[in-house]
Amino acid sequence: MDVSVEERKVAIEAIATLANVKDTMCHRILKPAGIPHEVYLPLLKEHHFTGRLLSKRELAPLILDAVKDQDNYSTIVRAIVEIAAKWNDFHLAQDEYAARATVEKASEVLRRIKAMDEEEAKKGEKRKQEEQARIERERTKQSALLCMMFDDLVKAEDAHKRGFQLQELLKLTFDLHQINVQKSFTRNEGGEQIDGAFLLDNRHFLVECRWREKPADIRQIDGLKGQIDRSGALTMGLFLSINGWSENVCSLLKQNSQKTIILMDGYDLRGVLCSQIDLQDFLRVKVDKLSYYAEPFLGLQQYLKKGENKQRSSS
Repeated sequence: MDVSVEERKVAIEAIATLANVKDTMCHRILKPAGIPHEVYLPLLKEHHFTGRLLSKRELAPLILDAVKDQDNYSTIVRAIVEIAAKWNDFHLAQDEYAARATVEKASEVLRRIKAMDEEEAKKGEKRKQEEQARIERERTKQSALLCMMFDDLVKAEDAHKRGFQLQELLKLTFDLHQINVQKSFTRNEGGEQIDGAFLLDNRHFLVECRWREKPADIRQIDGLKGQIDRSGALTMGLFLSINGWSENVCSLLKQNSQKTIILMDGYDLRGVLCSQIDLQDFLRVKVDKLSYYAEPFLGLQQYLKKGENKQRSSS
């Protein structure tokens, strides 16, 4: 917030005219405005070259100059102008007419500043909306490209290569939805291969990706559980199996004492890419379903239905 010449002039007039006694001026204007006493007290003892003490009008610019290099300089000047605009103790002034003129000028300046601030706020909001719209357009464009990439992988014949490309697709998807994600890595001296990991709401997630012809079974998911058990206390797991899992997987996962694994299938992933749903929110709803109802899987259709119900209840 810059200080205009007009604001500075009003602040100087306020210091010079509103209170005749310097001590009153300090306690009613300078101190409430946030000017430290160690700034203005030495100046009160300054003498003119004629030997007399400086007048309030002579002191005013010196006091403002003394705080000009401080980070809160503009705040101090604005505070003095606001004090002046609300001033009604005209009996404290040496010249009541000069004090009233200062108050009127301060009120006028504040009205003008308020109008400018409102106009700038409107412009800022418009810029924000335009930037958000630009981001959404770019996100839609990138999401469409990722959706095409997914559809191309469906047709791919090399299953091994497809698995690695799935990991890359997943990372690009998480990046697009602004989720802090880490690519595949090894740990425990190369003894464990982690397909990926991400951070969401202060929870760490390990990711296991599968794209096999057959649905995943509980043994494969237990492999992810072992990695989670060897990790930190707040670690959870996301098991992504494009072709889903056998029918007993969910019931077996419910038997685990600690509910740490959420499931995601290819229909979920394609829905994120092609239906433009928010991945962060989708994952949060999946975690809620696991935490509250011990259900490791909440599918895309359930999520969309939940969103429709939320819209109806808010309308």
